Amino acid sequence: MKHLQALTFAAATLVATTAFAAPVEYAFDKSHSNIAFSYNHLGYSITDGRFKEWDGTLIIDEDAPENSSVEVTIDMNSLDTFWEKRDAHIKSGDFLDVANFPEATFKSTKVEKVSDDALAVTGDLTIHGVTKPVVLDVKVHKIAEHPMAKKRAAGFAATTSILRSEFGVSAFIPNVGDEITISIQAETLKK
Repeated sequence: MKHLQALTFAAATLVATTAFAAPVEYAFDKSHSNIAFSYNHLGYSITDGRFKEWDGTLIIDEDAPENSSVEVTIDMNSLDTFWEKRDAHIKSGDFLDVANFPEATFKSTKVEKVSDDALAVTGDLTIHGVTKPVVLDVKVHKIAEHPMAKKRAAGFAATTSILRSEFGVSAFIPNVGDEITISIQAETLKK
């Protein structure tokens, strides 16, 4: 009888530890990750840009995605639209006022599994000193062992759209588009 109880306990422990894996922290591989944005200019073109300096913390719970989370801080002075004069203007008081608001942040508040490879990540986005809720539509590319790093890796893309006027950045609307599309590509490695 003791042998049967011990076997039952061991089996229950094994099931409990495999079914409820703990959330795991991942580090962003900056050489394969990017935070980009785009907006309409006068109806003639779409202008693209990116942020060269940013960092974040990513926690992934593969068994219970709702326990996952992400926090990102962006150095707004690292904005790059591939034309220095435009960069200087966007960083000025007309737009982002980087001297007074040097960082933008995103902190997730809710993660929902939409399908096997899609998540909706709700969070608080702070730009220009204003915080608003946004939803990132996340496409999970792959979660598996990285063939070169020999550790668990996760890759995903995330997109959202915001109205810059809602963050107190309204210069030259409608000529310079109010809607900003944000696109994120990330490759991450288990810490």
